[in-house]
Amino acid sequence: MLVTQIAGTSSGARFRISIDGQFAFVLYRGEMRNLHIEEGRELPEESYRQIMTQILPKRAKLRSMNLLQARDYTRKQLEDKLRQGDYPEACIEEAIAYVASYGYLDDGRYARNYIEYRLQSKTRAQIEAELQRKGVARDVIREAFDELEKTGAVQDEAEMIRALLDKRKYCADTADAKERQRMYGYLCRRGFSPELVRKALS
Repeated sequence: MLVTQIAGTSSGARFRISIDGQFAFVLYRGEMRNLHIEEGRELPEESYRQIMTQILPKRAKLRSMNLLQARDYTRKQLEDKLRQGDYPEACIEEAIAYVASYGYLDDGRYARNYIEYRLQSKTRAQIEAELQRKGVARDVIREAFDELEKTGAVQDEAEMIRALLDKRKYCADTADAKERQRMYGYLCRRGFSPELVRKALS
């Protein structure tokens, strides 16, 4: 394995290393020095194994722990963060499995907290769409809603619609057809049931 390129990064402390013409991994200057990694020099198989099975997995786990200490992440969000750090896929998988095994990474918990915080300000459709964009599976989202409903945490969409109509100073007695149609489109786009919207506008 020939080290064909060593390129600096914006941080100045890390270097992107290519082997046989392909990007392989990122190392710190001290790690490169300890492993005698130089451009144009062969990388011993033993050193490569040490990087891929010890150095990078350990760093990926520590990076994951540090990120999760600051706030909750979904599995996909954490994977994306590690990919941004140029960790190899095998190291990412190992780090994800590690933090998940200790309960630090839990999409179900993330979904429940996310839903509970937004339950009275956003529709179910909006919340589901946002969680799916964050990488949470549909069945996990449904289960989170079901669990919250069992605790009595339910949405009153009719009341939410009334609050939005009041905020926009909508009056059913004076509104013309054009204004009703405009408000109908606005509320449906926010994910409210068309039936509830029609009832509230009439």
